[in-house]
Amino acid sequence: MFYRPQDGRDGHGLPHNPLNAIVAPRPIAWVSTRGKLGDNLAPYSFFNLTAYVPPQVMFCSTSAKPDRPGTKDSVAQIAETRVFCVNIADGAMREQVNASSAALAAGISEFEAAGIESQPCETIDCLRVAGAAASLECRATRIQRLAGAANYMVLGVVVGIHLRDDCVIDGRFDPRANGWLSRLGYKDYTTTRETFEMERP
Repeated sequence: MFYRPQDGRDGHGLPHNPLNAIVAPRPIAWVSTRGKLGDNLAPYSFFNLTAYVPPQVMFCSTSAKPDRPGTKDSVAQIAETRVFCVNIADGAMREQVNASSAALAAGISEFEAAGIESQPCETIDCLRVAGAAASLECRATRIQRLAGAANYMVLGVVVGIHLRDDCVIDGRFDPRANGWLSRLGYKDYTTTRETFEMERP
């Protein structure tokens, strides 16, 4: 099978777009922000670490809300404050991550709406998820417009890192007890518990 994903047409003829199932599993950035209207929390699965020194991350937002013309709350608030926190959820928090994806009106806190405990960040004026396996406090370096109507990439430098105590095992960050929560395609998610090591040649 071959198809051309161009001109806004699917081209594949399948009942659902296979693209995000092809590039999977994808880590989830559970992004918390604070802006003029209040606090926000939302998951993004177009996300990754981009550099070690200084540590840097990126995530992409690919849709818009009627009350945030052309984008969503996270990007709008990062544009205001230039800070954000990437929270990393383990499998035990899957329901809370999913609940925070609801399209709530700007100014309504997902922390409060979904009953998610928060704590203040240390280096930036923003909340973080108290029970997250890890939280990366970030200062935005760039908000890049991408091809498409509402596609934005946010890049940031990590200026503070929180690790949940029970996820540090024998000197390594390891949330395997509940698994790393990751996004697959369609409505599918996974928790990664099985790992293996290989020496580079």
